[in-house]
Amino acid sequence: MSDAQQAPDLAAAAPFTAADVELVERRCLHQGFFRLEALRLRHRLFEGGWSGVMEREVHRRHDAVGVLLYDVERDAVVLVEQFRAGALDDPESPWKLEVVAGLVERGESPAEVARRESREEAGARVGELIELHTYYPSPGACDERVTLFCGLVDSQGLGGVHGLDEEHEDIRVHVLPFARAWELLQVGRLDNAMCLIAFHWLANARASLRARR
Repeated sequence: MSDAQQAPDLAAAAPFTAADVELVERRCLHQGFFRLEALRLRHRLFEGGWSGVMEREVHRRHDAVGVLLYDVERDAVVLVEQFRAGALDDPESPWKLEVVAGLVERGESPAEVARRESREEAGARVGELIELHTYYPSPGACDERVTLFCGLVDSQGLGGVHGLDEEHEDIRVHVLPFARAWELLQVGRLDNAMCLIAFHWLANARASLRARR
């Protein structure tokens, strides 16, 4: 590989920050449960100088939490199934199998949200809570950051339909052997980022979690 083709040394390069962006204008296009903004901005370029002024639309959301509920003793996971408006045109179904998830309200920590949503959506009380990753699902268009956890639970007796009426939640709870859930992931039934990231983490960590028994 020639010098020109070598990957940049990220450790040596001074990172750009928000100070390297000039925000020319911010306009609200829509304010509902979420907010849509139009931005006019320019930013510094890697090879020096500044970009031209560009327009971008940003979907501003609350930060979110996901928690994969795992029963070490039974080697089982707890998933929730519910209607998702964003998947209305999905060729299979707009009802999706997911990990427990919720939005971070003012004054809450991600860990508090993980425990609260586990009770509300699945009727589960989390014991040990293991933080996995914090990431942007779609930073090109959305400011949401997701914190992902694995929550250790006793899945005995879990199931049924849960959710808050005031939030129009109709959530069915499934307790599945890990092997069956992994099969569903492999055939594309678990097709959202939280599930994919959490299950690949659990596939690597599962043996060590079970050895701790």
